[in-house]
Amino acid sequence: MAVLVGCRVLLQAIRPQTGTIEGVRRLQEHTKSLHNVLNNKLQYIRPTSNGATRHYSSDIKDDLSIRYLDGEDSGIVVFGINRPKQKNAISKNLVIQMTEAVESVKKNSKVRTVIICSMVPGIFCAGADLKERAKMHQSEVGPFVSKARALISELGNLPMPTIAAIDGAALGGGLEMALSCDIRIASNNAKLGLTETKLAIIPGAGGTQRLPRAIGVALAKELIFAARAIDGTEAKRLGLVSHAVEQNKSGDAAYLRALDLAREFNPNGPIAIRMAKLAINQGIEVDLNTGLAIEEACYAQVIPTKDRLEGLAAFKEKRPPRFKGE
Repeated sequence: MAVLVGCRVLLQAIRPQTGTIEGVRRLQEHTKSLHNVLNNKLQYIRPTSNGATRHYSSDIKDDLSIRYLDGEDSGIVVFGINRPKQKNAISKNLVIQMTEAVESVKKNSKVRTVIICSMVPGIFCAGADLKERAKMHQSEVGPFVSKARALISELGNLPMPTIAAIDGAALGGGLEMALSCDIRIASNNAKLGLTETKLAIIPGAGGTQRLPRAIGVALAKELIFAARAIDGTEAKRLGLVSHAVEQNKSGDAAYLRALDLAREFNPNGPIAIRMAKLAINQGIEVDLNTGLAIEEACYAQVIPTKDRLEGLAAFKEKRPPRFKGE
């Protein structure tokens, strides 16, 4: 099996301030295989938009549904936040369950795309669970925020593509979670905002860093200073989301668009996609010459793969390739 490279390893190997590419060349010395760890799954059937049924397997937990789609959609994993009474607010328990889910898919070489969505109509995630937060001692707040920040960072470091399907309000930590994903899709009537300054605090799970990178410094400051929430259409205009879709009667238009996008990714070489993501994510943090060296190192990882040879054979034989992530 071809080796896959972890984002953390590359980040440690390449420091922007060094100005050299020696660290890049350490990339191949720090690679390891990722293994399939899926287990303890239940079988479910989910209706599709055209009325057909689609099988998938799922791990059911209190606050989080984890679905592993099957058949033609095999390789797509859906995290569904499910705290209807709390508007999907981020609690201690949700952080624990999402951390376990992220760790599981990170080690699974068969996962090709992760979609994060809501099981609750009209809500993506309303941010921190303020009722739970109010019961915390002051000494507990910092460690909890640190754990939430670590979760969102780990989500951002997943090696496969991640898509946030925003079919409702994504506020505070909810938007920070979405910002850590590679791609964001929102319904036109969704509400998105980092509204923490209304509570005399600041975004604490990456919002002050990821929002400026997404829409620019001045606009990010304006939205954060004003604690302003915008709809999906405005979010698309600002570049905060890649797609804004008209909401449907079932309230899952963004999820369906995210699923379509994941299906576009699915036929392509999974190792190549992971290496492309790694090259982009690390390359934008450094100067161009170092970024090109990162690209070269990532390209070197796909050369010995069976998938690359399969791609060449399929092109020669004029047939669709059958990539296995090897």
